[in-house]
Amino acid sequence: MPNDSRPREDRSADSTFALPEDLSGGLIPADWPVPPVFRRRLGDRAGRQRSMTAEGHLLLVLHTPPQTEEHDRQARLFWRQPDGTWRAINAFDGARALSSHFAEYQTLIDDLEKKEDAAQSAEEYFAILSVITGIYREARNQHLALQQAREQVPDARDVINFRDRAYELEREADLLSSDTRNSMEFLIARRTEEQAQASYRMALSSHRLNVLAAFFFPIATLSTIFGMSLRTGLEELQPPVPFLTIIATGLLFGVILKSILNRSQR
Repeated sequence: MPNDSRPREDRSADSTFALPEDLSGGLIPADWPVPPVFRRRLGDRAGRQRSMTAEGHLLLVLHTPPQTEEHDRQARLFWRQPDGTWRAINAFDGARALSSHFAEYQTLIDDLEKKEDAAQSAEEYFAILSVITGIYREARNQHLALQQAREQVPDARDVINFRDRAYELEREADLLSSDTRNSMEFLIARRTEEQAQASYRMALSSHRLNVLAAFFFPIATLSTIFGMSLRTGLEELQPPVPFLTIIATGLLFGVILKSILNRSQR
């Protein structure tokens, strides 16, 4: 094997938190003196949300709130040191950063609740449901990761508080998802019922018109075959009086027939 002449890092000062060269990459910042097992267990991608513990250190691997049409989840790392100090990427005060992380989820849920209250169509409900489903999935897995951390660090009260906050987010997302789905299903059922009633009324009106046509069909047939030249006295009236009289009489009977049909439908 070829001899590797590259300079090696001096690990004599602190062998526990020394950063091996082959593990210096990945999601964990290079300047974090975390136990090496964290770097070995965490790859270059976020993976599932989870917690890791080693030598009194706690590492939370969480996801950013899901965005529309986003397939890859972005990771957020929160590191708790044995003395209770939290750190996060781009923020030394990790506890405040973790609270802000939960606040982002809460803001998304609150905005979706307002949209759900104002929704009037199945399309609007479906758009809300497609977003809240992803948020609920992430909130549930986030709660599981914090519950795992709670079991791994049982005496850390701040972890308990964060676990409870994650549970609240999961519950709110679950309730909103259920309410949105129920509202959409109710709207679809009501529209289906209205269409069924309209179809029934149209079928009933068609049936009654067919009955009327069948009732007058023999008279119309006989009049067509044998003719009907009867003297009624209207022939002696000056035109267009007979024509207007017949038109007015037909319209009057049409209005009466329409009123009867509408009354029957009601």
